[in-house]
Amino acid sequence: MSDLFWLTPEQLRRIKPYFPLSHGIPRVDDLRVVSGIIHVIRNGLRWRDAPVDYGPHKTLYNRFVRWSRMGVFDRIFAALAEDAGAPDRVMIDSTHLKAHRTAASLLKKGLFPAVSVAPRAA
Repeated sequence: MSDLFWLTPEQLRRIKPYFPLSHGIPRVDDLRVVSGIIHVIRNGLRWRDAPVDYGPHKTLYNRFVRWSRMGVFDRIFAALAEDAGAPDRVMIDSTHLKAHRTAASLLKKGLFPAVSVAPRAA
């Protein structure tokens, strides 16, 4: 049995209206590429480690980055969440990161000029 993830035709049909229109050269198979993107993210893989069944890893990466910047995935998630109605249960993740004690001094030293020159709140 294969461990690959594939969207069903019904799932693809539900999200396809949110895909951007193809201009010029037709896009590579949406089912294969979107399934590959989901597989990589779901399993925490590097793009380079995507199974060859989904096509070139560069195609998966480029489509993910381009569509993310265009807000395609945000619209898909918002529409799917809206269709589902109010949730029965809400969960909060309490994961947190601690900054090293020297992290605050990086701004003072000017290592992040875009932030360092920003006006301070009064």
